[in-house]
Amino acid sequence: MKNLGASELCLFIEPYGEDYWLKPGEALTVGPEAEGIDVWFDTYVSTDCITVWLYEGGDPTKVVLDYVVVDADGTRLDCGHQRPPRLADPDPV
Repeated sequence: MKNLGASELCLFIEPYGEDYWLKPGEALTVGPEAEGIDVWFDTYVSTDCITVWLYEGGDPTKVVLDYVVVDADGTRLDCGHQRPPRLADPDPV
């Protein structure tokens, strides 16, 4: 996935609700953690956000729970990658 827009874009991956933020021009790749799985994607687009579900063989009852997100260099990314400070959780009191 590549952000061709002029502002940050949220990639939201279900079923865990993990978020990864792409700056303009940035690309990320999402795939199964295990090799050899035929993964299909359901994609939902809203303002500044794309939500993705991964399914094995296109079967919506077989949600892929173990996936990886990597940047253009192949570096594995964690949930919250580049999350804007305005969306960060407040510090506990």
